[in-house]
Amino acid sequence: MEKTVEIFIHYLSVERGLAINTLTAYKTDLNQYVQYLQKQGITKPEQATKVNVIGYLIQLQKSELVASTISRKLAALKTFYRFLFNEDIIHLDPTATLEAPRLNQYLPQVMTLSEVEQLLNQPKGHSILGQRDKAMLELLYATGIRVSELISLDVADINLKIGFIRCLGKGSKERIVPLGTVASQQVQQYLNNSRLKLIRANDKEQAIFINRSGNRLSRQGFWKLIKKHARECGITKSITPHTMRHSFATHLLENGADLRAVQEMLGHADISTTQIYTHLTKSRLKQVYAQTHPRA
Repeated sequence: MEKTVEIFIHYLSVERGLAINTLTAYKTDLNQYVQYLQKQGITKPEQATKVNVIGYLIQLQKSELVASTISRKLAALKTFYRFLFNEDIIHLDPTATLEAPRLNQYLPQVMTLSEVEQLLNQPKGHSILGQRDKAMLELLYATGIRVSELISLDVADINLKIGFIRCLGKGSKERIVPLGTVASQQVQQYLNNSRLKLIRANDKEQAIFINRSGNRLSRQGFWKLIKKHARECGITKSITPHTMRHSFATHLLENGADLRAVQEMLGHADISTTQIYTHLTKSRLKQVYAQTHPRA
């Protein structure tokens, strides 16, 4: 069974070009399912039935996993069994008629413009690391890219004269995102000063943003930095790199940006993913109305 999972993961990597993080998630979910089946004495894909899959889902519910996690795990199973069916490894898909649990609509948390200003102004630009952090935060809010895309940027991926960056999103899909004047200036200042000091003798490093050791900054490293700066400037809500992405999209739509344009900049494959931000802007408008209108 484990070998079948490895074949499937290889297919997702080679044929569909999924990102490493996505492949890891698939493998983790499927290995958990395989372990469940093995306890039931099932060692081959064709031996599993719809009853087995339902039993696994019931076990997940009993472990008090949230509906979104169970839905994700079921989606992984559906993709896995569809692959096995198309490859004639199985002749009946046990997940074909199963539906994911209904999810409550999730409205992502965003920052106000005032909070964004506080966060962007927190790093002290006169220090080496402060200059780097300021450039990273300005670029993240200016483009709305994911943190994985931010730390993967190389010097060759950015054109400050024209004002754009090139990044690889999910599924290794390349997209071009415009970069504003303020962010361009901060990045240019960082490249001309702090990066040269940080990189030292490691002149072969191509990453734009690097750590104290002169190597590419890690995802965890940036996560700690944004938490630190949010705490130091007095923002009480939980701030993550994705909060900046949500704020980028919401603020664009609030100021009249076209939904399709925002979809392209965020790198969403489906516009329904981007539409969550239109619900968020409506929710914020209602909140402002309730707080400010004398007859509300």
